[in-house]
Amino acid sequence: MALDFASLARQSGRDTSSVRVPKGADQPGSRVIHTLGSDELRQPARRVGKVDETTRDLARSMLRSMYAARGIGLAAPQIGEALQLLVIDLDPEEAATPPLVMINPTIHESGGELCAYEEGCLSIPGVYLQVVRPSRIDVTFRDEMGRPQRRKADGLLARCILHEMDHLSGVLFVDRVSDHSTLETELAEKGFDRDHVRPMT
Repeated sequence: MALDFASLARQSGRDTSSVRVPKGADQPGSRVIHTLGSDELRQPARRVGKVDETTRDLARSMLRSMYAARGIGLAAPQIGEALQLLVIDLDPEEAATPPLVMINPTIHESGGELCAYEEGCLSIPGVYLQVVRPSRIDVTFRDEMGRPQRRKADGLLARCILHEMDHLSGVLFVDRVSDHSTLETELAEKGFDRDHVRPMT
């Protein structure tokens, strides 16, 4: 996910994670992030059967790729790995803030008001559009050590989790945009093909 929310990031709390890589755009070994039109982005992700060092290595690779692209969230399918794994860092400029790693996440409840907010995506660089999502969620997942976790989230964190979880089902944020005219204009300006969108609204 690519959002211009530096001022909101610190309001979303500090996450705990033992999977860390140095932050910053200089990330040797970062992987290519697939963009709109790539088949990899439309494949449903498989559940991670065993959380081990291979899983943690993938999470680190995802973090490097996310930081290199100056994003705040990334799902494994975006780098061609069809696994239910996502990473989030709402404070990418602050070295002391650990990232959040979520494996096999499941939404148990979403609520609050439906809110429209501008979203972007590292797989559709340069395109920012309004998307309506629930303002609160309750999510379970496993962390990078395989430990079960449950978390309530709201605001930016909730939106980022929902955005990244969409990737695990082959859904992109542009599929949720209701203003089709603006969507078509924005995609054309950035060189993307409108035919690669699968509208949900």
